[in-house]
Amino acid sequence: MTEGSREQVSSFEDLAVFQRAYRLSLEIHRASLGFPAAEQRALADQLRRASKSICANLAEGWGRRGAAPADFRRFVVIATGSADELRVWLRYARDLGHIDEPTWCRWRDECLGIARMLQGLRKALGQR
Repeated sequence: MTEGSREQVSSFEDLAVFQRAYRLSLEIHRASLGFPAAEQRALADQLRRASKSICANLAEGWGRRGAAPADFRRFVVIATGSADELRVWLRYARDLGHIDEPTWCRWRDECLGIARMLQGLRKALGQR
């Protein structure tokens, strides 16, 4: 489902951007479990939190949209910020040698794609 076909979207789980972000989050979570022990409470945790935050903010905003439609837009903005934050943590993971260049490029590109989708959703919801 796409954000443009609102009549087909009955749950946040139907949003294409949620599905894409969720897949990326799972991949990052699994990979970060293999980071060194010293990074499990630091960088690996930040990666997991930022990637999950994109999904969680879409879900929370969706849940509030009926009572306060502006809340959904606000949570989409927060999710966009989480996508940008994730790019920073991914850069650290690459530069510290915890992920290789091809993985970094793929994940970075996914973050950029998700951010573009979120910006499109925000515009569709009436916020610049």
